[in-house]
Amino acid sequence: MKTIKYLALLLITLISFNACESDDSITYIAQPTGDLTFTNAFLEEYILIPSASSNIGERFTWSDADFDIQTNINYELQKSIIGDFTDTEVIGTTTDNSYAVTIGDLLSYAEEAGLDSDDATEMSDTGNVYFRVRAILGTDATLEIISETQALNLKLINGGETVEETFKNLFFVGDATAPGWSENNNNPALIRHSDNENLFSYKGYFVSGGEGFKLLEQLGQWQPQWGAGAGENEAAVNDGSGEDPSAFTIAADGYYEFTINTEEMTYSLVDYDASAAATYTTIGILGDATAGGWDADADMTQSTFDQHIWNINGVELADGELKFRADDAWDVSWGSANALSGFADIDGANIPVTAGTYNIWFNDLDGGYILIPVE
Repeated sequence: MKTIKYLALLLITLISFNACESDDSITYIAQPTGDLTFTNAFLEEYILIPSASSNIGERFTWSDADFDIQTNINYELQKSIIGDFTDTEVIGTTTDNSYAVTIGDLLSYAEEAGLDSDDATEMSDTGNVYFRVRAILGTDATLEIISETQALNLKLINGGETVEETFKNLFFVGDATAPGWSENNNNPALIRHSDNENLFSYKGYFVSGGEGFKLLEQLGQWQPQWGAGAGENEAAVNDGSGEDPSAFTIAADGYYEFTINTEEMTYSLVDYDASAAATYTTIGILGDATAGGWDADADMTQSTFDQHIWNINGVELADGELKFRADDAWDVSWGSANALSGFADIDGANIPVTAGTYNIWFNDLDGGYILIPVE
């Protein structure tokens, strides 16, 4: 009887062992689920200016691909001239959810598509180039999700046409800044670097105790909205198709230097010592581009929030030049050879101006200035 019991116990043990072996051999197979879609807003027409070849033509962004498993996902941005992707070219690979192409890239694609801006030829100056994004699970190219096709309507400019280049502007909003959480309250503008239109800087005073601050591209509109991303020193943007980013936070009241690169999606925020900075009673603009010429200053308004920030709104300027100067005298003046924005030097060159109506911001801490055309 004992022998039968021992045999039965041995049989149960063997069955249990085999069951464990069977469980260990179960393999989970990933399966693509859901759609992969572009999330950026596309223009009706992309006007390609050769002189702006280094500028970003379009930043493609897309949703997360879902393979129902936690693993690395690689993305390919693909191009097709024909449109059916039998001529597929991978123009970029990334593990992120975005990829930027320059105006120079788009000009190259337009040339591939046979577009020609010469009026003497029969070739069209306008046409479509097609894009899609492909998601691949890890290194397994057999598991993929492909987005729908997106056409970009490209237009070349011939020698007889002139197109005014437009630049992105960024404005502060938030309880750490002068306008508070109002999106249209004479919000101070960041200074766009003259040698890199994607790089913006600002030295100034911020207050703590609240949520912090964000950046807006258009006054009166909450998107596009820039803020802090998930990673350290990572910037994020809601172009209107996603969720708003987190605010940049201020640890203590004081002066800071803030810089953001909208192409590289990075930012820095560091303490700035303004204790030895000079202060001025008035700062104005003057020059042959202004109504008063080189004889009379048009005084700017000093910020009550930060004594180093000055602005003047709705000023009409003529073709010509201008400078900034303090206290209606030439003892301290600022100038630069760069139009529209940059960092002026003490006793620097005259700033070139194209006729128009502008809102102007000036920072006497670093000579930062920006002329924003008023539409």
